[in-house]
Amino acid sequence: MSVHIRDSSQLPIDPDARRRILLGTAVTMGTVGVVATAIPFVDSMTPSARAKAAAGPVEVDVSKLAVGDMMTVQWRGRPIWIVHRSKEELATLPKMVPYLVDPYSHQSQQPPDMGNLHLQQGIRAVNPEYLVLVGICTHLGCIPSYMPEPGSVSARWPGGFLCPCHGSQYDLSGRVLANFPAPLNLPVPPYYFETDTLIKIGVLKDGKGSEWQPNTW
Repeated sequence: MSVHIRDSSQLPIDPDARRRILLGTAVTMGTVGVVATAIPFVDSMTPSARAKAAAGPVEVDVSKLAVGDMMTVQWRGRPIWIVHRSKEELATLPKMVPYLVDPYSHQSQQPPDMGNLHLQQGIRAVNPEYLVLVGICTHLGCIPSYMPEPGSVSARWPGGFLCPCHGSQYDLSGRVLANFPAPLNLPVPPYYFETDTLIKIGVLKDGKGSEWQPNTW
């Protein structure tokens, strides 16, 4: 006995059933579209692993940083400078006092709980040899240039940082010179030394300071 299979496209369909099928298909497709659209949107609201890592503390090994050299790392998306200062460079800091806006760092451009920053001596560092700064000009956010050579900017220039945008100058502790557009010293981020040559930037030794922000950076 032969069996005849009819083309399903030719089968009669009740009009009400056809409407229910079409409606169900439209709802299903619409739901899929909404889900597909919503997933990227929700993902965009969730901090990425890279963003979380950028906001967290960073460890920096300075064991190979030669005297007089500077290295740059990233923290919170900002450039962090680490300068290995010589004894001669440290000796110039007290001499800069008459030329500075805030020689003793009274403005809150460094965490108040950091302790041994030697602010009265102008050192602005836990370890005097290693200066740690946020490398962003406090005027309009440009990136200054490291100009350590005495006389490289002017005859009286002792070495420091020069902003190429509007000429603001900072000494080798990141203190801004008077009569220039920048109003504040360069910020000192929260940090501490885990060992003699390993710096942890972004938090203090007691675990505090990670949310600290300066007046301007």
